[in-house]
Amino acid sequence: MRIATCLLCLVLALPVCASGAGPLVLNTDGAPPHSRADGSGFDDRIVTEAFRRIGVPVRLVILSSERALQSANQGVDDGNYVRIAGLERQYPNLIMVPEPMSSFPFTAFTRRPGLKAGTWADLRDRQVASVIGWKLVENSLQDIVKLKLVRDEEALFALLDKDRAEVIVSGLHTGREIIRRNGYTGMRALLPPLADPPMYIYLNKRHAALVPRLAEALRAMKREGVIERLTRAGLSEGKP
Repeated sequence: MRIATCLLCLVLALPVCASGAGPLVLNTDGAPPHSRADGSGFDDRIVTEAFRRIGVPVRLVILSSERALQSANQGVDDGNYVRIAGLERQYPNLIMVPEPMSSFPFTAFTRRPGLKAGTWADLRDRQVASVIGWKLVENSLQDIVKLKLVRDEEALFALLDKDRAEVIVSGLHTGREIIRRNGYTGMRALLPPLADPPMYIYLNKRHAALVPRLAEALRAMKREGVIERLTRAGLSEGKP
């Protein structure tokens, strides 16, 4: 009888142990310098520090943009970063942490001399490429007939290098790093960026209780200058 009772208690305890057995898994589609495989990107550093402050360990993984959103929405992963506001309307199982963690300068790059693009409308008659799953870009360029969407920013710059697009829309920091790392020539960023929106962490709704705590942690990090410091550190990582 005593053995049976002990076994029952052990079985009942298993779900409790399993629920807290490992870190939360947060995914991102970020590329260097925003995210790196070793977690040294500046967005990685900000996310890791915010969760550390609320006592929750995290594991960060890199996925393609649309897959990352779907995995977080379906509960395969526990959350997603960094994203524009309002995605919970399209992905109802996600809850946005209502405090920005960074911003993302969506920037046009080209090899065409004299080409200018100060607004999204300036791209209307151009052959444009961007990353599938970037909702702000897809919405801003939905009227463009010659729009090509690819998996990631590396593929974008390969298209531009082969003159298979007149203009690509990429992140400013990632674009500059890809150009430097691959030795691309003749490419330039069209500044200022087309948009530089605040970016947020999203959690699957099963972690709703963590949302206000994370928001407060991010606010404190901003007040203390920690976000700025981590951003500078991440931007300098990998520079020659």
